[in-house]
Amino acid sequence: MIDIKNVSHLYGKDLALKDINLSIKKGEFISLNGESGSGKSTLLSILSTLLKPTSGELGFDGINYQDINNIDLFRQKNIGFIFQFHYLINYLTVKENIQIANEKATEAEINEILSLLNIYDMVNKFPNEISGGQRQRVAIARALINKPKVIFADEPTGNLDSKNSQNVFDIFRGLALGGTSVVVATHDKYLALQSDKIYEVKDGRIL
Repeated sequence: MIDIKNVSHLYGKDLALKDINLSIKKGEFISLNGESGSGKSTLLSILSTLLKPTSGELGFDGINYQDINNIDLFRQKNIGFIFQFHYLINYLTVKENIQIANEKATEAEINEILSLLNIYDMVNKFPNEISGGQRQRVAIARALINKPKVIFADEPTGNLDSKNSQNVFDIFRGLALGGTSVVVATHDKYLALQSDKIYEVKDGRIL
């Protein structure tokens, strides 16, 4: 589904990634594990098309990223993003925060995702009226509303306690079982062990 070949990346003269080769299959749950500064977040950004690598090739379902004319439309149709900080808009309700990602989403589609994530009863609440774990579930719902083929998550449990962190990874496991590929960058080795595959990133390389 996703293939990268000989990918390297520089920030100025600083080498962030060196000769990375990686393949991700449909419905696969992948963790990129490593300490801060290891290069895992840079790799995640490149995989998700948010960052263009200094060198190397990237492909999605056999299509080279460089051949995609409208990358924004491509992301909207194929990719969902979840971050450590949920970036919900405080003056919008849960429902409205989700609709921002897809204005054409029907109420039935939104309710289905909210029910899947056990936050249906919070549809009309504002972010400051719900807990941190619930806000992260709303962020996951927002990422799912376009029915993406792959979800990318960068330290999605960084601000959560152990119970809510486990809940998030349980959700990821369910998504993968349903055919959505999931790629998570995390420094938490215990959580990473629950993935199908772990790629240990250190000093810009996959060990």
